[in-house]
Amino acid sequence: MELAHSLLLNEEVCGQLGDHQRAAFIFEWLSFLKRLLPTADRVEMKQNQKNLVDQLTRVLMGSPGPPTRQLLSQCFALLYKIGDPFLATITIDKCNDIIRSRDDSPSFLPTRLAAIACLGAIYEQLGRLLGKTFSTVVANLMKTLKSAESQGRYEIMLSIEKILRGLGPSALPCHRDVYKVARICLTDRAMPVRCAAAKCLLELQREAVFLWTSELENMANICFRAFEGSNYDVRVIVSKLLGTILATALMAKQGTAPRQGPWRSSLEEVMALLWGGFLRGGGGGSFLRASGDMLKRGSSVSRDVRVGITQACVVFISCLGSKWLEYNFMTLLALVLELVSYPRVIQNPAEAACCRCCISFILRATVGRLLGERSQVLAAKEICRVIAKQKMAVDATLSDSNMENRLSATDVAVSQHILVCTLQELGSLILGLGSTAESLLQDPSAGLLDAVTSVLLDPSAVARLTAAWCLRCVSVAVPAQAAGLMDRCLERLTALKSCPEAVAGYSAAIAALLGAVQHCPLGIPHAKGKVVLGLAEDLLRSASQNSRLALQRTQGGWLLLSALMTLGPAVMVHHLPRVLLLWKCTFPLSIQELHSECGRGDAFTWQVMLEGRAGALCAMKSFFLHCRDLMNDEVIGRLLAPLTCAIALLTQLPALIKCYGTQVKNASVMFRLRIYEVLSLLPPKSYEESFGILMKQLLSDLTGLESPECTGLTLLLSFCHTSDAPLLGLATSDTDHLFIEEQLHSGSGAGAGSLEHDPFTIHQLPLDVPLPLPPSCCLSQATVQLFGLLFPHMAGAQSTQILDQFSNSLRQLKASRQQNAHIHMASALCCGLKCLGSGHRGLLPEDVRKPALRLLLGALESGSEPLRCAAAEGLARLVQAADDAAFTVSVTQINFDKLKLVRDAASRSGHALALGTLYRYMGGISSPQHLNACVGILFTLSQDSTAPEVQVWALHSLSLLIDCAGAMSHAHVKPTFSLVLRLLLTVPSAQVEVLQSLGRCLNALITTLGPDLQAEGPFRSLCLMGCAVMQDSSDCLLQAQAISCLQQLHMFAPRYVDLSSLVPCLCANLCSSYLSLRRAVVACLRQLAQREAVEVSEHAVTLVKDLPRRDNSLLDITIKEIGLEGALFSLLDRESDLQLCQDLRETLSHMLGSMAMAKLSHWLKLCKDVLSASAETATAAAVETYQEEEGGDRADDDSIYTCMAESGSPFSHPRWSTRVFATECVCRIIAQCESGDPAHFDMALAQERRLQESAADFLVLHLADLIRMAFMAATDPSKPLRISGLQMLLVIIHKFAALPEPEFPGHVLLEQYQANVGAALRPAFTADTPPDVTAKACQVCSAWIASGVVSDLVDLRRVHILLTSSLGKVQAVKEVQSQLYNESTITMESLAVLKAWAEVYIVAAQSPKQDEKPAWLLQPSDPSAQPPVNPAGNGLLRLVQADLSTLSRLWLAALQDHALLNLPHEYAVQLPATGGTFYTAETAEQARRHYSSSWAAILHATALWLNSMGFIVLDEGPANLSRPVTPTSMGQSTSLASIRSPEDINAERFYLILGISMEFLCSPHSDSQMENITYCLHTLHALFDVPWPRSKIGNDQTLSVELLSVLHRLIVTRESPGVQLAVLELVRQVVCAAQERVREKRHSAEVDDGAAEKETLPEFGEGHDTGGLVPGKSVVFGALQLCLCVLVRKLPRLSPKLTGSNPVSSRPPLALGHGDYQLVSAALTILSELPSICSPEGSVSILPSILYLLMGVHRELLLQPPGPALGLAVSVTLQALRVVLLSPMARAEKCQGAWAHLFRCALNTLMDFWDSEEVFHGVNEISRLTILTIFLRLAGPEVTTVQPLLARSISKFQGCLECKDPVVLSQTYKLLLSVFQSPAAAVAVSFIQVLGGALVGHLQAIEKRRPQNTEEMQAVLAGVRALETLVSTAEEEHRSQLVPILLHILISFLLDENALSSASTAARSLHESALQDLMRIGPQHSALFKALMLSFPSMKARLRAAIMGNQENMKAKAAVCPVLSKKSPTIQLKTNFL
Repeated sequence: MELAHSLLLNEEVCGQLGDHQRAAFIFEWLSFLKRLLPTADRVEMKQNQKNLVDQLTRVLMGSPGPPTRQLLSQCFALLYKIGDPFLATITIDKCNDIIRSRDDSPSFLPTRLAAIACLGAIYEQLGRLLGKTFSTVVANLMKTLKSAESQGRYEIMLSIEKILRGLGPSALPCHRDVYKVARICLTDRAMPVRCAAAKCLLELQREAVFLWTSELENMANICFRAFEGSNYDVRVIVSKLLGTILATALMAKQGTAPRQGPWRSSLEEVMALLWGGFLRGGGGGSFLRASGDMLKRGSSVSRDVRVGITQACVVFISCLGSKWLEYNFMTLLALVLELVSYPRVIQNPAEAACCRCCISFILRATVGRLLGERSQVLAAKEICRVIAKQKMAVDATLSDSNMENRLSATDVAVSQHILVCTLQELGSLILGLGSTAESLLQDPSAGLLDAVTSVLLDPSAVARLTAAWCLRCVSVAVPAQAAGLMDRCLERLTALKSCPEAVAGYSAAIAALLGAVQHCPLGIPHAKGKVVLGLAEDLLRSASQNSRLALQRTQGGWLLLSALMTLGPAVMVHHLPRVLLLWKCTFPLSIQELHSECGRGDAFTWQVMLEGRAGALCAMKSFFLHCRDLMNDEVIGRLLAPLTCAIALLTQLPALIKCYGTQVKNASVMFRLRIYEVLSLLPPKSYEESFGILMKQLLSDLTGLESPECTGLTLLLSFCHTSDAPLLGLATSDTDHLFIEEQLHSGSGAGAGSLEHDPFTIHQLPLDVPLPLPPSCCLSQATVQLFGLLFPHMAGAQSTQILDQFSNSLRQLKASRQQNAHIHMASALCCGLKCLGSGHRGLLPEDVRKPALRLLLGALESGSEPLRCAAAEGLARLVQAADDAAFTVSVTQINFDKLKLVRDAASRSGHALALGTLYRYMGGISSPQHLNACVGILFTLSQDSTAPEVQVWALHSLSLLIDCAGAMSHAHVKPTFSLVLRLLLTVPSAQVEVLQSLGRCLNALITTLGPDLQAEGPFRSLCLMGCAVMQDSSDCLLQAQAISCLQQLHMFAPRYVDLSSLVPCLCANLCSSYLSLRRAVVACLRQLAQREAVEVSEHAVTLVKDLPRRDNSLLDITIKEIGLEGALFSLLDRESDLQLCQDLRETLSHMLGSMAMAKLSHWLKLCKDVLSASAETATAAAVETYQEEEGGDRADDDSIYTCMAESGSPFSHPRWSTRVFATECVCRIIAQCESGDPAHFDMALAQERRLQESAADFLVLHLADLIRMAFMAATDPSKPLRISGLQMLLVIIHKFAALPEPEFPGHVLLEQYQANVGAALRPAFTADTPPDVTAKACQVCSAWIASGVVSDLVDLRRVHILLTSSLGKVQAVKEVQSQLYNESTITMESLAVLKAWAEVYIVAAQSPKQDEKPAWLLQPSDPSAQPPVNPAGNGLLRLVQADLSTLSRLWLAALQDHALLNLPHEYAVQLPATGGTFYTAETAEQARRHYSSSWAAILHATALWLNSMGFIVLDEGPANLSRPVTPTSMGQSTSLASIRSPEDINAERFYLILGISMEFLCSPHSDSQMENITYCLHTLHALFDVPWPRSKIGNDQTLSVELLSVLHRLIVTRESPGVQLAVLELVRQVVCAAQERVREKRHSAEVDDGAAEKETLPEFGEGHDTGGLVPGKSVVFGALQLCLCVLVRKLPRLSPKLTGSNPVSSRPPLALGHGDYQLVSAALTILSELPSICSPEGSVSILPSILYLLMGVHRELLLQPPGPALGLAVSVTLQALRVVLLSPMARAEKCQGAWAHLFRCALNTLMDFWDSEEVFHGVNEISRLTILTIFLRLAGPEVTTVQPLLARSISKFQGCLECKDPVVLSQTYKLLLSVFQSPAAAVAVSFIQVLGGALVGHLQAIEKRRPQNTEEMQAVLAGVRALETLVSTAEEEHRSQLVPILLHILISFLLDENALSSASTAARSLHESALQDLMRIGPQHSALFKALMLSFPSMKARLRAAIMGNQENMKAKAAVCPVLSKKSPTIQLKTNFL
């Protein structure tokens, strides 16, 4: 195909190809030429124009296919547009000649069609440049149209449309002629011709004024006739034509189209024209002149016409626009509702329901989509006025006794339909508005609630039910209204029990409100359920007292009970016994009683009884659906008795119907429906004994055909596979018109759904208005479902008998009755096989397979498309259930044979589909032979152009087969590609179903090839070509498939998909009127945005340059102004499809993730525009409200209310859901910036970078906008948006709180936004704010206070007062009468307040303690381990102190509740019967989740409070709690608690806190609980800081061991350094507690034993006499195990088993970080303390491990690279060794020898390590020498004087003395000085004897080599100090010999005057130090000093010179000081002010 990419066609290559390859080659060349021509050089183009025209003409004469002729025409047009346009006349003449040709052969038809297409394309591009030649062309086309076939008529209409578009006003002479032929084609029998004619007329109306003036009525009538028998595409385009013409007629200027009468009459006239077509269809005669009699006669209008007119009405209003709709809504609403005033449209219930659906669709598609939220509120008010007006008219009619004034029955019926339509739209509007509708409900002028509740008394059942649903919408949108509405309805129902309408209406309203609770997280008060249950019982008991009310009371009672079940098991568990009793009383107690009651009663009695039992069964169904947790064996057993009687009653129904007639028959249908639905929800085994009765009744229902109208899609759709849906003709399933188009597919007689068919659907889960089908239709579905459930449980013989009965019944029926029965039976069998296949109940017996196969094969040949699809699915299930390869082969062979014999299209298509579906559930095709055979047959069928239906089904089956075969189908990929491409190039464009099937085949091929498409080969180019063909199609579904294929191709081979052409195509279809195309576009964009978001956005911007503005102005402007992402935001705001909205959100999220950092300002402005578009109203309201409330105190906050909506915003009143998503996007941007450039959160750095690079952009620079957006969202009327805004504000506080303000040092950035934050928070604490908003606001309050932004307590009180007010609400009594929400919301709000206070107190209490923490806790590497520090901590603590007494009690009460609720289920009996402090017993389950989110902070705060109190119990009054439960009672009475001792109270608090912490730490659920883990660890740390709790844990060894076990598991499972550090600190505290316990016992023993025995150490501590430490019972063992775990994880080489080698391995150690060093240091500190809590024998047991770890850690640390953290860790190691060496156990009599031996071993190990390893020299060398020195000084003579160890020690010092590093030498001298002073004289003497001479030698050598730097000088001085120490420690007789040596050395350091001036700084410093030492030491040894001076005169002179020089220097310095002090001021006063 690459050879086709040239300007001129490569005719040589083309001539060598076959016919099909040549067609593909030419198509590829034309595609390339189309892309090349716009960018080609004009000069070159004109040079080659003649050759190109010749080649294109030859292609034209070569019979091109439909896609090729479209490309050919476009290339012709582009060529003449770019080249010489005057040569076009030659081609035009050529085309005219072709069209006039008399050759009517089929082979010449493609050439004629191509000529027609070329004419249209050329005139479209060149237009008026061609002069008046168009008249000849148009005349020629019109003449040809008269004798043309459907394809010709289609192409001619399209060509004329393009001619009109190109010529514009110039085509005026031919407008009338075009109109005449187009109006004829508009009613053509071929649907594509109708579409083309409508497009032509749509283009014509732009310039032809007469279409919307004089011919307006005729056009309307033609459009009405075009709707008759139309398909979806025709209805869409014709409705667009009709709506556009009507809108143009209405809005035309007076000079252009003079109208009669005022403006208002024009609208009425247009609507009358539409409604005339709705009433009479496409019949002749003018509706405006028709009389009333004319309207009443004639046949009924088809639904196609009415659906089309409905869509046209929507287009009409949409064309007029949202502003027009807003201004004219009142008039329009009256005119739309006028439709139901005509008797013809409501002559039967089905017609009336259809008409109501049409009106609802009009209102929903216009009011719901075109109007913004504020306009929708106004529309809702107008609708309320209409409702009130209609209800007043009905009430007046019913109450007026004057017959003349009373309305007729027809008028009442009209009123009911108006009420239904208006109430449905009102409910939908309220649902869409959400909590924004609260202002509408509170507006007294609207009177919404009064108007809706008044309809509950309407005589019409459907009106009452719709009003109930509307109240449900109110409750869902504004949950605060639910409880009040329910109370109102309960009160009215109780008062009006004697009114049938009131009973029915108010019971339905209560049921609807109960059903709304499923969508309201805040719920309703629990007591409401009890009230409803009591009322339901009362209705059921009183039903028999009044026959006039019996039916309504019975239905109302069971409706209430059924709705009550939706509250869930948490509510129903308390009422289940009463409900079970009601069910028991409703049915006979036995079968005998059932038989006896059959002989009693009359028709009305049986009707009431059957309705009552049907209601009871419906309540059971609701129970099974919503309370599955309560369905245990006992409950099911108690329900089986009434169910058995209900099943037995089925056998009596035929006799009752025969006896009492239709009245009982209708009730029996509902009873059977309910029993079938209930049994479908129960395990079949539970009612196995009733299978016989049930199956007999099911067979009777399936074959009795009582509901023949329930056929086709209504019944079969659920049994057809989803992949087969395209075959069913459901083109409307993915469209915006689904609601209205469903009226055409609901069945021939079923009619539209209506709420009156099943009132019990009023409380179901879906939010949309319930539209249940008639009971008879639902009964058919339920029958099929239950049959399918029971069929797998039947024995083989019974199954065979059932299927034979099916066959016999079919043979006895004929025509349509046979087909209906076949549909029922096939559906039942398919359902049974599906249950059998999915239930794995074993193989299907062979004797059952044959009758089942026979029935399904018969269905495969049916004329019903759904039945054939269901039969194919049933065959697949049959093969799955048989699980027999031979049977599968036989079924396949049967299909082969059938395909050879049958000739009708239906049979062939059915068997073709079966070939593709047989292996659907078999896991693939195992036999290549069968695959070859299937593919071969399907290939043949796919090419049968005489039967398009067979082609569609065969191609679809081929795609299924390719999908199923997988890799095995690779052998067939190439021929399949050839087939698909050949058909794509040859199938007429009108056969869109065939093309769509080809698209599915192409998609399957791409999926099969997968990544192989990246390899070289022809497949990829074939895929691209096929996609190009489909993209050029005018069918939206085919375009969607092309996009889907390209999306698949991009996933497997992204490099070969050209985004520059794909993205503009996607953007062009982004605003398509077809939902399926928009879905495909957005799904593709979502995938592209995941990896190539930037490229996608750039390509989208280029689109606006190429699109014609006339057709794409909206998209053009949107993308140009705000980019593709802005267009997606705008689309998200308009869309209502859930899947599409989700894809849009994901696409925007991907684009944000890729582009937000680079285009930060753009994205923030985009989100700001979305949020500010509707902020003006909310802000103004906020200003008015809060200025009134706060007055003068709010003066500082007034400035914040300036965030009005910006003018010129690209978004017009976006919906609240869009604004919520915008806030989420802002939060994502902040999170993304956090992981990016540090300048995003550093104002100084950001400003500096901005100065360096002007294009640089950082988040901190937009902080004001972020605060503004958060404020706008947090103060919006919409509750979800308020919560999102508060969450955004919380994120801002967390991220920006610590950022300093560079212009004002000492201040932070957020400090200037205090007023904004306060104003955003204040509305959340008003009395009418929902609890979840207040809870979120409390979280923000605590974060703001704790952040430290506000340091001034006066400013802090502005937010603090909000928390104080909330605390007052917590203390107040909660059992108020006006409770709006469930009691669990009180728990949520109270705990949120307490948590907020806890977080504030934690910050306030911990700030003063920061300096007291260990160093390794002050600098944790994990931010979560350290609470925020508040600079105003002390002041904040004073602020909290006032409420601390109350808070502490509330905190303890909350912790007690949490502990009780967390008890295991077996201890549930211990829960208080009345509930806890903050929860009730009924809401315990809901309250658990609120406690789980709050307890941790409360726990920590409580521990801190107890820490500050020192666990001292103060006698304070009780807090004002809502329940009399004290925090210390733990379920006991208050009187008992009052006499408990402080010790008991302390113990209870201690164990409460410790128990909660340990229970959580034992099993933290996930890493998301890291914050709670940190809270628990800090809680325990604060707890054990106090002596009393520490003594409790110390005295309870079992508890200590358990705590250590929990901490050990935590440290193993959590990698956070902060958590591990906190764990080690707790371990240290536990060890400290044990130390205190042992120390106390030892002290007590010493005191008891007397002073005489104090020298003996008592044997206390672990280990006792044996020294054994039992794992699981020893604190020492637990601590040692935990420390070992930490050390080995950080230093794996400590464990040879882990490293797989010896400890001294050559393997390099792991590099440690700062946190690792902290962990190691903490573990070593704990290890060093362990011997102190052991007995002497126990200490000997653990000492080897401790010394091993100390030596090993020291060795490993020395292998680490030097650094500050390493130095700290080494010092901690040395300190730990000191602690061990100085341990009292080392001197204890019983273990002194063992300790000394172990010390010697450790010292020897140290020497061995020193000799065997290479270390980093320098500081590590010093460290080893230091640890050796510690041993030498502290280990005792029995360790250090052992000769081998002493000699090796001396040698180590000798080695260091030879080191050239002055730092090492200096430290060596210092350590040597320490050894010289060792308490062990033998050690000191040995070192002096060996190293003293070396020391003197080193110092004497200094005279020859003076120090050159400070380090060398410091080393010399250290050596002098060591020598000085040696002299001072020497004996007197030796000292006289050593002092002269010292003095000689010091004098040698002195410099003469000349040398001193030129000496280095280090030498001069040494000179001065030596002189000072001489001046100090000389007087101490004066005699020796004088003798030395006399002996060495040179030394004396040297010393004298040095002294004199020193004196002169001092005099010079003294002389300088007075001069400086007397210096005059530098600034002189020039004026004498005296």
